[in-house]
Amino acid sequence: MAPFARLIRFESNGDIYFSDLGVDTIETPHLGSHITAYLSLDDLVAEKNSATVSLGKLPVPANPPLWTKPAASLAAPHEDIPMNKDRLILDLTPVKGELVFVVSRECRDVSPAEAESYILGYTAGNDLSCRLYQMPEQAGGQFFYAKAFDKFAPLGPALISPEVFGDGKGLKLVTRVNGKVVQEVEILKDMIFAPAKILSFMSQGTTIPAGTAVMTGTPAGVGAFRSPDGFWIIEILSR
Repeated sequence: MAPFARLIRFESNGDIYFSDLGVDTIETPHLGSHITAYLSLDDLVAEKNSATVSLGKLPVPANPPLWTKPAASLAAPHEDIPMNKDRLILDLTPVKGELVFVVSRECRDVSPAEAESYILGYTAGNDLSCRLYQMPEQAGGQFFYAKAFDKFAPLGPALISPEVFGDGKGLKLVTRVNGKVVQEVEILKDMIFAPAKILSFMSQGTTIPAGTAVMTGTPAGVGAFRSPDGFWIIEILSR
């Protein structure tokens, strides 16, 4: 693929096109301080100065928890999302803004250092989930069904190249609902596992196809888990 800065996909007269928006020339200051990502549980413990760490009342695992979303859950940034009122999806579906990265080429058994070169770019995503079916008494505690409904993974609108994204320090993720800001945090502030660490772990013994989009989890400010710290859980959107 040719180099790009901010890749977009659009349709005109029934034809599909890809275009590069280039680098933003408007000087926009990065607000907030630079905070190092939590690359491991040890880093998180050291930062919190505690031998025991839990976020949102959930224990922090040694490795990223993983589950998948089917291709049918993919949606465009402003696409309508069908709701099934009989299953209470509408009332129990929180909005969760997340950093997403896309895999550039097939990989398997890559190290964190190698994984960096397999990341095509970064974008924003909304990990919609039906909380009702995340409850153990409803679905046994597994998350796939709750997250797999049609159009439950809006992504975009632009794919930002690693060169433009850089290390992500100082960049902010903002989620709005009807114009109201419900999440506004530095992208790396609550992240326990860096994108390369996530990709490396999920590739161990498993072939990851090119084009796989990986949601890296939502920070503080979501649904029932609103708290000063928040937590990150990893999801994968299959191609």
